[in-house]
Amino acid sequence: MSDNRSAAAPHVVRLPQYTKADQQEILGKGDDPFGVASAGLTWLPKEEHFGIRHEDRLVAHAGLRRLPVAIGDAETEVVGVGGVAVAPGMQGQGLARLIVTAALDHARTMGPQHALLFCRAPLVPLYRRLGWHPLDTDVRVEQPEDRLVTMPLRTMVTPLHDGARWPSGPVRLFSLPM
Repeated sequence: MSDNRSAAAPHVVRLPQYTKADQQEILGKGDDPFGVASAGLTWLPKEEHFGIRHEDRLVAHAGLRRLPVAIGDAETEVVGVGGVAVAPGMQGQGLARLIVTAALDHARTMGPQHALLFCRAPLVPLYRRLGWHPLDTDVRVEQPEDRLVTMPLRTMVTPLHDGARWPSGPVRLFSLPM
């Protein structure tokens, strides 16, 4: 039986770091690999990184960062998920589900009750299939020079623990977005 796919099933590994070169290995050398440059935002780097390698090449990534947030009158923390990328030639093979699931498994050990991400509108259906829910409220995020701006991308959340409920009220991230 002949098959062009590798016999080994893809698996997720923790990455000790994630560099611009790693991102380019996955997405190529474009100026706007995530399609969000028009938002004009400054982003925080992630602190925890997960990757999938295929034939010695990094083909998928997801990063995490714990962040302070206010939801209504309550201050808490969320795990920010970002830098989710799958190499164009590897899309459609379940790698996004695999990498995001592994990242969320780790996020459950970090303490916060919810994970939060920002994405472009065309990606909302993908994240919905992965169990995320769009917020129906604006989210304010910090930017350089003490600016507070409304996040122009779609904000989505998912619970990290059984029984976790997202509170109602306006949302403010006490940091740059991740």
